[in-house]
Amino acid sequence: MKKIGILFGMENTFPPAVVEKINSMNVEGVTAEFVKIGGIRMDEPKKYDVIIDRISQDIQFYRAYLKNAALHGTIVVNNPFWWTADDKFFNYSLAHKLGVAIPPTVILPHNKHPEGTTDQSMRNLVYPLNWQELFDYVGFPAFLKPYSGGGWKHVYKVHSPEEFFHHYNQTGDLCMTLQRGVEFDEYYRCYVVGQEKVHIMKYDPKAPHHERYVKGNPPPSTEALRVRIENDALTLCRALGYDLNTVEFAVEKGVPYAIDFLNPAPDADVNSVGQENFDWIVNAVAEMGVKKATSGENPVKEMHWAALLAGNGAKPKKASGRKKVTV
Repeated sequence: MKKIGILFGMENTFPPAVVEKINSMNVEGVTAEFVKIGGIRMDEPKKYDVIIDRISQDIQFYRAYLKNAALHGTIVVNNPFWWTADDKFFNYSLAHKLGVAIPPTVILPHNKHPEGTTDQSMRNLVYPLNWQELFDYVGFPAFLKPYSGGGWKHVYKVHSPEEFFHHYNQTGDLCMTLQRGVEFDEYYRCYVVGQEKVHIMKYDPKAPHHERYVKGNPPPSTEALRVRIENDALTLCRALGYDLNTVEFAVEKGVPYAIDFLNPAPDADVNSVGQENFDWIVNAVAEMGVKKATSGENPVKEMHWAALLAGNGAKPKKASGRKKVTV
């Protein structure tokens, strides 16, 4: 029996809907349930063929469990090794190299020394920092936001150096980025599932949280824009190896700028995304889970971005042979 587990936290609508959908598909030899675990042995036998992870970004115990589960043959969505290592600044740099439109972005030193460090720990840092050069590169208005994080926490829109420093001086030991603000006339959030399916949703980040997904979900203003958004969303998720993600695009003068695409546990609550979008993501994730459970896929895969940057079809080099070690 192939078993698919859902690992989740405070969500009340998406996890049970996915379990119900998978079980209602009546695929012979496949069943789904909520993950149940206790203390985990280092040689813990495989209990699940696939685990859909919705919570390990907040709970270290779960992240450690998922890495161990992958080691013992479980396919984890999303890959816990890469998710642990990833950050938004790397994503912006990678996307820029891949030809996806990204607003000018810089990463900034911590405003306050991280705990356990002093000014002696920062002796490689230029002081005073080249602020004017950074401001000239990024421009204003701009967004000051953490290099890794989500939920619009610690995000500030700034219109001048004075506003920037006012907020930057409140960021403590967070590592922040500064990114040019896109004056958008269209905004879209895209579900991307299995690195194959894309669902484009009209989104209004300025509206109250429960009203951000635009009712009726009007499509992008042109077919060319729709195609580019879909292609760029797939390019990003395939490069990063994410099987469940959301990619956000702010469209300025017809150019879709990728603003945020580090969302490997994206919002999928029916009360915020709406019934139509909820039904799409439940069905797509359920179908992906069944496909992975029955595919015989190797759960520990190469990271995708290095080969992708080397050119289409490029494959990592194989080791020439085992070296003899002399002790």
